[in-house]
Amino acid sequence: MPHNARFLCAAVAMLLCAVAIAHDSLAALTEQVRAAETAFAKTLADRDLAAFRRFLAPDAVFVQDPPLRGPEAIVAGWRDYFDGAAAPFSWAPDTIAVLDSGRLALSSGPVLAPDGHRVGTFNSVWRRERDGHWRIVLDHGCPRCNCPPAASTP
Repeated sequence: MPHNARFLCAAVAMLLCAVAIAHDSLAALTEQVRAAETAFAKTLADRDLAAFRRFLAPDAVFVQDPPLRGPEAIVAGWRDYFDGAAAPFSWAPDTIAVLDSGRLALSSGPVLAPDGHRVGTFNSVWRRERDGHWRIVLDHGCPRCNCPPAASTP
């Protein structure tokens, strides 16, 4: 086999391995974000406001009116949710998407009342920090859609 053909075969093999590694890495990062979001939700169930704060990036924004900017404002805005013996709601991710760069991710899913009925949807943007931890940079919840059923199409 000529030298150029061997080089080309080796280059293609390395490229295929890199693609497989990148795919595995995105799958692993997706599971990291899922685990982070699940642990973040557990802070409310556990009534642990200090743990909740540790998931917030220093420049985090919770989108509402007015927006809560930074961990101190977010914690102050959420403090009442942590009062009482039981959490007033819960959430869990059902969608996770990670950028190919592995630096940002979106998590989204249902927000549930204590009786289990859906009251909204959360959307969180996570950033992987230099220390490897995922922290929330943007969060936006929205109420449950009261949309009419989709019309059937022939």
